Amino acid sequence: MDAEPGLHVLMTADGVGGVWSHALQLAAALHKRGARVSLATMGAPLSAAQRAQALRVPALALHESAWRLEWMEDPWDEVRRAGEWLLALEAQLRPDLVHLNQFAFGALPFVRPKLVVAHSCVLSWWQAVHGEPAPAAWDRYREVVAAGLAGADRVAAPTAAMRAALAAHYGQRWARACVVLPNGRSSADFAPGVKQPLVVSAGRLWDAAKNLQTLAAAAPGLAWPVRVVGPVEPPAGARGGPAAAPGVHWLGQLAPAELAAQLSVASIYAHPARYEPFGQSVLEAGLSGCALVLGDLASLREIWRDAALYVPPDDARALRAALAALIACPGLLRTMGRKARQRALHFSPARMAAAYMATYGQLLAAAGAGRRPPAAPAAQGQEAACAS
Repeated sequence: MDAEPGLHVLMTADGVGGVWSHALQLAAALHKRGARVSLATMGAPLSAAQRAQALRVPALALHESAWRLEWMEDPWDEVRRAGEWLLALEAQLRPDLVHLNQFAFGALPFVRPKLVVAHSCVLSWWQAVHGEPAPAAWDRYREVVAAGLAGADRVAAPTAAMRAALAAHYGQRWARACVVLPNGRSSADFAPGVKQPLVVSAGRLWDAAKNLQTLAAAAPGLAWPVRVVGPVEPPAGARGGPAAAPGVHWLGQLAPAELAAQLSVASIYAHPARYEPFGQSVLEAGLSGCALVLGDLASLREIWRDAALYVPPDDARALRAALAALIACPGLLRTMGRKARQRALHFSPARMAAAYMATYGQLLAAAGAGRRPPAAPAAQGQEAACAS
């Protein structure tokens, strides 16, 4: 059963990565179904552009903080204080449900039912990027995440691949209890324009998972220029430092409308990621009608199927060959751009909101009956979770 109209959700988000745009898109889509969202932010102070984005979401109440997140350097005192702040917000706002986009807060004693959404995690990130388990320095993080999962009334992930990562790093219990709720993006915000001979990518240069150094290595010798959008420096408190990608034209951080303009005219979107639990920027590029060249990851194949070309993430030669093949064949380029947009349209905000409202309804019904919701079916995948 779906949650009833009039639902009030207390939702957390951070201003550092893709969870921010996901939270705003979901809040807007939930509003169309009669729900309203109070959004509690952390991780970094919001920019003026982010506040302007939030103001455009109907009925969204914004509650700002800048507490460090669980994956940042030495965050635990601030994570504790963030938890106290969230509990106080729940007492003040009295929402119907708490939607947590971070793991740690799942262990808090909220009064209302708790949904924890696993957008990514350090242990699976480390395995994908470094090819080995995370070192002992991350043991406390592992314990905190496990406690957050144990405290949740329901766990969700944007792909079955991310659900499998939870099983690999935190136990099969979370795979059985985890529902797949794919992200969505509005086609009104990202649409094809007059395509130009241009390759675009987007991501954080300092995040090795985005693997932009491989794109920089593949760019020299291509007939078309390669542009990259995104921040160069990590946010305060993030582990790691700046990197370099001298083979591309670095545009820096752009406002959402400016990013949409770049994707609108780009013919190809290159994303040779080593780790990508969903890929919000890829969805935006697909809506923009870009032909997609992606890292060969289970999560990206799950989402894009035959609507993208795939390359081994660290093979610059294979990436250059795939890009060159699209550049040399206008017919293939047009076909792949069309297929990407058709597939992207499947991941609409309406479908996303319908799936979340169904999950919220299950949580509220179980809370009313004094029990936890039933475990998600083991074979449930994105098509079932997205059905509307």
